[in-house]
This record gives sequence, structure tokens and C-alpha cells, in this order.
Amino acid sequence: MAAVMNGHTNGTNGTNGINGHTEPSYARFSEIPAIIDIPVRGDDGDEAVNLDLTELMDETDELCDLLENENAARTYWVTIALAYAKQNKIDIAIDILQKGLGALAKGTPEDKLAVLACICWLYLLKCRKAPRVKPTQTTDDDKTKEHWLHAATSTLNEASRINPSYPPLFLARGTLYLLRSSLQPSKSTSGGPDHSERTETLKQAAKCFDDAYKHSGNKNLLALFGKAKIHFSMGRYAESLSLYQQVLTHAPDMVDPDPRIGIGCCLWALGHKEHARSAWQRSLDVNSERNIPANILLGLSYLDESSQYGTTDPQFAALYKKAMTVHTQTAFKLDAMHAQTCATFGSYFLLRKAWANVERLARRAIEQTDVNAVASDGWYLLARKEHYEGTDLNKAADFYGKADLARGGDEKGYLPAKFGAAQLKTLMGDLDGAKFRLDKIISAPGATAAGAQKSLEAMTLLGILHAEEVYANQAKGQQEDKSLEQKKAIGLLEQVRVAWKDTKRKASPDSAVLLNLARLYEQDVPERALACLQQVEKMELDEIAEDDDRLPDDVGDEVEERQARRELLSPQLLNNIGCFHYHADRYTQAREDFQMALNSCVKMGDRDGEIDTDALVTSISYNLARTYEAESLTEEAQKIYQGLLDRHPEYTDANARLAYIALNSSSNPARSAETLKALLASDPSNLDLRALYAWHLARTKKRISNLPEDPEQKLYKETLQKYDKHDRYALVGMGNLHLAVAREMRRDTDQDKEKRSKTYLRAVEFFDKVLTLDPRDAFAAQGLGIAMVEDKRDTGAGIQIFSKVRESVKGLSGSVHLNLGHVFAEMKQWSRSIENYELAIARSARERRDGLPEAQILACLGRVWLMRGRMEKKLEAYKTSLELSKQALELSPENINLRFNVAFVQIQLATLLTQLPEAQKTLVDVEEAGIGLDEAIEAFGEIARGPQPPFPRGDLEARANMGKNTIKRQLAQVGEKQAEYERKNASRLDDARRRREEEIRKRETERLRAEAAAKERERAIKEQRDAMAAEHQEDMRRRGDEERKREEAEWTTDAETGERRKRERRPREKRQKRKKKGVEDDEGETDGGVVGGEGTDAEGGMGTGRRARGSRATSGTPGTGSDAEGSGRRRKKKRKLERKGQAGRASASKFKSSEMVEDSDEDGEGAGGTTRDGTPGAAGASGADGGEEDQAVVRSAVGARKKAARVLDEDDDEDEVESAPVAAAAVDGDEE
Repeated sequence: MAAVMNGHTNGTNGTNGINGHTEPSYARFSEIPAIIDIPVRGDDGDEAVNLDLTELMDETDELCDLLENENAARTYWVTIALAYAKQNKIDIAIDILQKGLGALAKGTPEDKLAVLACICWLYLLKCRKAPRVKPTQTTDDDKTKEHWLHAATSTLNEASRINPSYPPLFLARGTLYLLRSSLQPSKSTSGGPDHSERTETLKQAAKCFDDAYKHSGNKNLLALFGKAKIHFSMGRYAESLSLYQQVLTHAPDMVDPDPRIGIGCCLWALGHKEHARSAWQRSLDVNSERNIPANILLGLSYLDESSQYGTTDPQFAALYKKAMTVHTQTAFKLDAMHAQTCATFGSYFLLRKAWANVERLARRAIEQTDVNAVASDGWYLLARKEHYEGTDLNKAADFYGKADLARGGDEKGYLPAKFGAAQLKTLMGDLDGAKFRLDKIISAPGATAAGAQKSLEAMTLLGILHAEEVYANQAKGQQEDKSLEQKKAIGLLEQVRVAWKDTKRKASPDSAVLLNLARLYEQDVPERALACLQQVEKMELDEIAEDDDRLPDDVGDEVEERQARRELLSPQLLNNIGCFHYHADRYTQAREDFQMALNSCVKMGDRDGEIDTDALVTSISYNLARTYEAESLTEEAQKIYQGLLDRHPEYTDANARLAYIALNSSSNPARSAETLKALLASDPSNLDLRALYAWHLARTKKRISNLPEDPEQKLYKETLQKYDKHDRYALVGMGNLHLAVAREMRRDTDQDKEKRSKTYLRAVEFFDKVLTLDPRDAFAAQGLGIAMVEDKRDTGAGIQIFSKVRESVKGLSGSVHLNLGHVFAEMKQWSRSIENYELAIARSARERRDGLPEAQILACLGRVWLMRGRMEKKLEAYKTSLELSKQALELSPENINLRFNVAFVQIQLATLLTQLPEAQKTLVDVEEAGIGLDEAIEAFGEIARGPQPPFPRGDLEARANMGKNTIKRQLAQVGEKQAEYERKNASRLDDARRRREEEIRKRETERLRAEAAAKERERAIKEQRDAMAAEHQEDMRRRGDEERKREEAEWTTDAETGERRKRERRPREKRQKRKKKGVEDDEGETDGGVVGGEGTDAEGGMGTGRRARGSRATSGTPGTGSDAEGSGRRRKKKRKLERKGQAGRASASKFKSSEMVEDSDEDGEGAGGTTRDGTPGAAGASGADGGEEDQAVVRSAVGARKKAARVLDEDDDEDEVESAPVAAAAVDGDEE
């Protein structure tokens, strides 16, 4: 925020202030009288000419001649000149003083100095009002500030030659330097000392103000004003604030200049915005007549507060209105040439696109200010104007540069101007230059400092520029790797998105950021892309008002209301959301989104008939039909496709989908194939149609070993040669064809092997070409892995490729699991192979409309189980293989290969049973194998008699005969042996079965017991944690109560002021010494006795003493542990142990000696102890009751008297211990 300081540099009052007024007046020109009497010499003696200073004429020759002829004193020249200056006739005032200077040429040096000082101040006043640069419109006086500064400098130099130590010159010279620094640009520094020209000028001004203040006897407040201004200009806001407050303290009625303005500016710069506003408001309350600075600064403060709210927020409207109409407009009415007011109003007209007003006000701000920040605002307004108009972008860039330079440029500078320059670079097509500038804004030291906030606008624009680079590369077919740019774009836009959640920044979400993020996430993370689109949807729904005219009047429940609101959203947004749901297999939600998008198109057309929604309706309808297809609602899909063709007969995609549906149906596939062929003939360049026809050929063609004669190969070759040599579908198809041919080629001779290897190499070339075009093509990568495994037998490389593909597609296709199953089967890793086959089966079931798995994958899984069973000789593996083979045959009964697999497994199972020992099989297994063997013999015969057997007929018939003759006979013998074995071992088998069942029950019981024990442990742990939490809460509550009680005890409320203050401890009363009785008896106490006392005063005062519970007397003889002769046994003492450190401190501070003697631990012992210095001490007796420990406090004897020690009872609290005047306790060894 530009700091607008009041005109303290206009120091005409400074001159008068130096001259020692006893009651200073702080109004400008307050010392100018209304009438002045000029003495003249006449015939009748001295006379006077009366001059009215309120009505002055512009012609001053006669007046000057009068003053010169009468040898008027300098005060008359100065007073008359200032009277003209008061009426804003400064040029006339300067002319009068120039003539007066000539008239006083023979006068004293003091007269010349006074006149020269006054001329200098008037020059400085002209400088304040002069334009900063030459005005665009010529005026009567177009001299700039630089001209008047030069004139003031010359005048000061002339005065300095007369007397350089003349006090008024110090203030004038300081003001001159201060004005000169305002014309010098501030330089940004990288952490080191600032030695710029502006800083050096400010330092010189500070020295001058210091000299002026010292020579005035520390009374020149304008010198303090200047020093405060210098500190503010150098960024030392705390020091400046202190000086402004010092001025206000000495002159609370000063209003022109007003120190409250400076105080508010300092507080604002220090971040105390509310206090700054209060200072400016106080300035306005004190002087409400022509207080321009207070009004404009208050207006700017409310504008700043309004920027924290969105434009739709009611608080924004209230604050903005108050800023512009109440304060800024008032300031503009007071002075239409005030620079800061013009800059503020210029921004208002900029929003309203009133370019003429913007140009006029911006020029005024630039020309009339002496503050660099205000000039920067003016240049920025001109730059924005040119930027909006777009007629001369180079001119706009120049203005942005000047606005940035006026605030320091480089790392310091003006952030909006830097951002505007980056925007211009984008408009000019220099994207690299724009990214460089934006990156410099974000990575500037001020933006990366701790607690600093980066520009959200700069991050947004830079992120979008990186995203546009990614989009352009995608449009070209992804010929370059733009992953780094994509990562940068996502990182920047996500930072902006996170900043929206920061309540301090109050940033509003931007749909452009979310839409770009959705587009960037579309390929890699579709779920995040969908989340971004749904957030945009929520934003648009929130923007729809409750009383929106577009909403129907009879809205029902919340569901109906939401649907009605969604129909008002953008159909493109709803269509994109539906597409993401479609690709995520959420077809129901996708269908609802597409239907809602169609309704939105209809309502959009109803609201505005000029909008052409046909293209949108066509695309969304096609998407809806595809969704019906995915849901197996082919009839509804065909209706939509047919409706699209009725409106657009040339719509090829709709025709292709109808042909595809017909090909998949069993009604008339031959006719559908002819339709598809005719459709391709009508549009041969349509790559999608060519791919669909190739898919049809791959399903229906006969197997041909000669590749050039293959119709599918011919179609691919034609596509690549005539239409698109980079068509990825055709390239992958060519690679697959070469793989299939190479797989069937002979490998008998070296020549055959070489030819086969070349065919594989040709397939690899096709796949490599596809991966060059699209590194993420999973089909090409899998083809490359298959070729490496089948040709080079490099299973390790194949597994690595398939694993990477699996991670990239993330379950979107089961083919990668199928290939991994093949590779692991070749490596005889049966478990991993079975796992991948099962995953492929699950995926194929999800992809098929009928929900059934692929028969071929089931056959592969059965083959693996068979291979595993043959290696491990396990009957269960054979059974599993047979079951899977039968399932595959049920899914495709006409497939002769699958029937052969079932028969083959049945014969293998029968053969295994003839080899297994009796203990590993049962009679039931043998009987079932016999039935399966008969089925296999019959199946082999039928397959051999078929038109296209998978193997030579002779081999099949030989296998059937072997089963009929050899295997069947062997199996019959095995059945007889198995029956005999089971009869003999029936009881043993029953026992084994019972033991096995018992073991199973035992394991189940142990498992249940372990689960119960685990649950019990969890319950106990939970209860323990709950108890700990409750104990912690109780402890915190208790601590809070103790802290509150301690605070209530230490603090009190002053009855007079009502303020909280600490309690004052009252001085302790001195305890009177008890006089020693002359005769010892059981009721009294002798010297060295122990007197019990209790302190009860909470404030620490002396409590009332009380006698011990039993009277006792001790002997003054040292070293004795019993009472004097004739006295009874001493009663036990009840004491409370003090804290160790506290007792030590008390004894050290209250007594001359702090040595202690430990009592004996033995009952009845009277041995006395001595201190370290040999002073005898009193012995302590321990009572017979073991529950209480008696401790005696022993002090060193000084002279004949012994000081009494205090014994505390066990029921005394700590407050009493602390308040006792004597607190010393001996601690025995056990306590230590």
C-alpha cells in the first residue's frame, strides 16, 4: 500500500519555529496578520501605510518600490511574500522576495539569510506541487520537480556561502534531500547493505534533520517529522513510529502536518491494520475539513479489507462502497489533483473500462506525486489500459516495466506489474519468456521466505502454460516426452488448490484450475480427474440461487431439486463426468449423467434459440448408446444409433456400432459382415472402421500358414501404406500376425530355426515402432515380451516386461495376467502361474457381458494343473485339471480342441491310477476313472472321424485303441486290487479317519480358544487405555483447579481501579522471645527447650503460637539424651517433615549456624551428637511408637542463650510451613 505522507516538507512554519515562538501555532501561515502597517517617512513625521493582506493585487511593482524606498525591514518583505503564498500566489511571493533581496543587498547577513531561506522554502513548495514528469498537456507552468529542486539547491548554496551554520538552513537542506530522494528509484538488494543513490540521499537528509533538531534545543518538531519520514522511506517502520509518536506527544494539536497520518502508515507497514485505521480515523475526527490524506488512506484500508471477500459476498459490496463513496470520493472533491486519490479512482474506472478517465487520472498520479509507489500505481494503470485494449502491447510492456522499476524492480519490484508483463509475453506467443518471468516471481526470495505466500495467480498461469505444452504434444500424437512438464503443471495447480483451504488467504476456487487438473489426470489417474470435475460441478451448483428463475416452481424432495439444479449445469461438464464413470465401469451413474446432459442441452436451447446444440446432442446421445451397450441393453442402444442415423445418415460411428452389434448377435452375422464391408468401402480412410473390420476378420478367417495370403494382413498393410503409417492398431495387428506365424513354423533344421527367428524379429520391429509412438501401449509391450520369451527363451526379461505392463494398466486388462501365467508355466512355477491364470479368468468374466470367463483361459489353467499333477504325482491336481477342462468345454461345446483336452486328461487320470499305490487312491476314484476312460475312448473316435481333427487321425485312433485295450484292462485289475485292499484295511482306515477328524476338531478348538484369548487381551488393553485416559483427564482437571486456586491466592482485584494485581505480602511480625523461667518443672520449658508453633496467616504473617501436646523439659547439659533428675519421661513430638531444600534455605537464612545433628535411629538411646565444628547439640529421643519419627532441630549455641526452634505438627500444611518465621528441620539418614 502506497504510503501518502502529509506535507511536512513545506517548511515555512519551520523557519518561524526556529525563531523561538513561545506559543507555537501548528497551522500553515498562522503567523500572517490580516493587516500590516508599513512605516513611511512624511513631512509630519513618521507615518504608516495600511496594507490589507487578505486582498492583495497581482501587480506588486508599486508595493515593492514603496518597501525599497522606505528601506523596509526584512520582516515586511517576508510577511507580505508569505501572505501571497498563503493565497497560493507563490510566483508573486518569490518575485517579491527576489526584489527584497536586492533591496537588502547592503543590509546585514542575517537579513539576506532570512530572505534566502524563505525563497528556498517557496521553491520547495513549488517542487511539491510541480509535476514529476513533463505533462502530456501543455500548461502555463510546465516546469518539473527537478527544475524547482535545482533552484532550491542554488538558493541554499548561496545562503551557505554567507553562513553555512545558519540554523534554518539545516531543515531546508534536509527537506531538499528528502524531495530529491523521492525522484530516485529504489534499488533491490540481495541481502547486503544498500548503497544506492536514493539511500545515500536519505542518509544526508537524516544528518541535516539531526543538526536542525540539535540547534533548536530539541524543540523543532518538523525536524523530527523529517527524520520519521526518512526512517519510513528506508523501511525502518518501528523507528519511524516512535518518532511520530514523539511528535504527537509534544504537539497533540498539530493537524497540518498531522503525525497521526505517519503513525497509521507505520502501523500498516508493521501489519497492525486495525490500529492503523484507528489512527487515520482519529486524524479525520480531529481535522475533518480538508484532511485529504486521512480520507484516501481510510479508503485504501477498506479496499484492502474488501479484497479478502469474494465479489458475491455482501460484505464486499458494503466495504467497497464505503471505500469509494465515503472516503475516496470525498478526497477527490477536496483535491482533484491529489496523486493517490487519482490512482485509486483510476483503478475504479479501469474495472468499468472507462479508458479515457483511466488515462487522465493515471497521468495525474504520475505527474503530481513525489512518492515512487504512487507513480508505480499510475504506470500500472496505463499498462492495464493498453493491455485491455490490445492495440499496442509493446507500449503496455513498457508501462509495466516502469511500474515495476518505480518500486525497485528485479527481486523487489511490483508483483502485479511483473505478472502483467508475463501475461503480455503469453499474448505475444513468447511462452518461454512468460514461463521464465512467472518462475522468477514464484522463486523470488520474498516468495520463498518462511511464512511468505506465493502468488496464486502466477502459479496458476505457469501451471496452465505447462499444461498447454502437454496438450499440444498430445495433439501431435505424443511424439515427445512431456512427463516433466506434466509433473510441473500438476504440482503448481495442486499448490493452488491446497491454498484454497487456507482460511487466512480467503482465496476462491477457480474452475479453470480444476478443469486443467482433470485433463492432466485423465490418462494416468482418472479417479482424481473425476474428483476435480465433481468439485467444479459442486461449485456451479452452489452458484445457483434458491430463487433462480430457471428452477421449476413445483420442486419436490431433495433428490428432485438436485436433478433440477443439475439440468442447469454445463452439458459439456456432465458429459465428461459421465465418460469417466463409463470408463470406471459405473454404467448406471454414467447413464444418469448422459441423460442429465441431454436434458441440459434441451433447456439451453429453450432459453436461447440461437444456440446450436445439435453437435452436443449428437455426441452425448452416442455416449448414452455406448452405455446401453455396456449394460447389455442392445435394443435401446440400437434405437439411439438409428435415431442418430435418421438425423445424420453419414454418421459413420453409429453405423459401425450397429454393425458390431449385429456381428455379435446370432441372427445373421453374414449379412452384418457384408454391411460392415460396404460401410468400409464407403469410407475407406476411417481408421476405426478398418480396425473393426480387421477384428471381424481375425475372428472369422481360416488359419493360413502363408502370411502374404492372409486377408487380415492385407488389410493392415493397406492401412499402413495408404492411410496412416503410424496407425498403432494396424502395427500391433501386424506384430501379432507375425507372432502367430512364427509360433507355428517348423524347427527341425537350422534353416527353419533361422527363418523362425527372423519372423519373430519382424514382429519385434512392429511392436518397437508402436512403443516409439506411444511408450505406454500395453499391447505392444506384451507382444514384445511374448517374442522375447518364445524366441530367445528369455523368461526373466519377459516377466520384467509383463510386470511393468501390469503395474501400468492396474487391472484394466486380463491379458497381462494370461501372459504371466504362460511364462510361469514354462518356468514350472505352478503356484504363480495358477494365480495369474485365475486373475485373468476373473478379469475376463468382468469384461464379458454374460459374466462368464473365457474358455481358452480355463483350458490353460487346466493344462497347468495337469502339468503340476504329472510332476508331483498328485491325484487331486489331475481331478482339478479335469474339472477345469470340462468347464471350458461347457462354455464352448463346439470347440473340438477343448473336447480333445477333456479326453486327454481322462486318459492321463486313468493311467495315473494304474501307477499309484493303494493307500493314495480309493475304489471310487478307480470307478470314476473307468467311466471317464470310456468317454475318452469314444471322444477320440469321434474327433478322428471329424472334418478337421487337431492331430493326425491315425494318432487319435491309436490313442483310442490303447485306451480300449491296454489302459482299460490295467484299470480293471487295479480296481480288483483296490477293492481287496479296502476290505482288508477297513478297520484301520476307520481308525485313521477318526484320528484325523479328532485332530481337526482339536485344531479348531485351539483356534477358537486363541481367538477368545486375543479378544480378551484386546478388551483388557482397551479398558486399560480407557482408564488411563480417564485418569489423565482427571489429572488435568485437578491441575486446572490447583492452578486456578493458586492464581486466586496470588492475585486480587484492586478495589479502586478494578485491575488484577498480585497480592502484597505483609511484613512478618517479630516474635517476642520467651523469658527463661528460673525453676524447671514439668509444665514449663527450660533453655534449649522446643516450643511448638503454628503459622496460619495465608499472607505469610506470623501465626499464633500454641503449646506442645505434652509439657516437657530438657536439660541444658550437652550430650545427655534424657530429662533432668526428678523429671518424668519426655513426651513424643509430632512433627511434619519439611522439604529438604526448603528447610536448608530457611535455616541458612535465619540462624548463624546451619549445621544439623542426626538423631539416633535406636529407641531409648540418649547418645548426644556434635556438630562439625565441635559445638555440642541437643540429643533427640525416638519414641516407642514405630509409626512416628521424632526429629529434633539442633542449633549451634552462641553464648549462654539458645534460640528456640519451632516444631511443626504432622497436620500442618505446606502454607503454614512457608509462613513460619523459623523453619529448620534436621533430616535423619532414613529420609535421605
